[in-house]
Amino acid sequence: MLKELDPLLHSQLRLGVMSLLMSLESADFTFLKEKTNSTAGNLSVQIDKLSEAGYIEVIKSFRDKKPLTTCKITKKGIKAFEQYVEVLKQYIK
Repeated sequence: MLKELDPLLHSQLRLGVMSLLMSLESADFTFLKEKTNSTAGNLSVQIDKLSEAGYIEVIKSFRDKKPLTTCKITKKGIKAFEQYVEVLKQYIK
């Protein structure tokens, strides 16, 4: 019996954000927006969902007096992502 894929990570944009954060210590909002080719509004909603689930940490600060939003994957997020990949491998086999 195949396990169910994590519906939170099964979204293309959320999976993209998580994939990027798996290989980076952290990433700012603009970087994630450019790399995922998403709109600011959609990315903001998806980041909120990942943050509410505890998969990422969102840090709000300022750079040159401009607001800066930085995202960082959590231990829970890393575990969820790794489990997602393992379940996906089962579907591929």
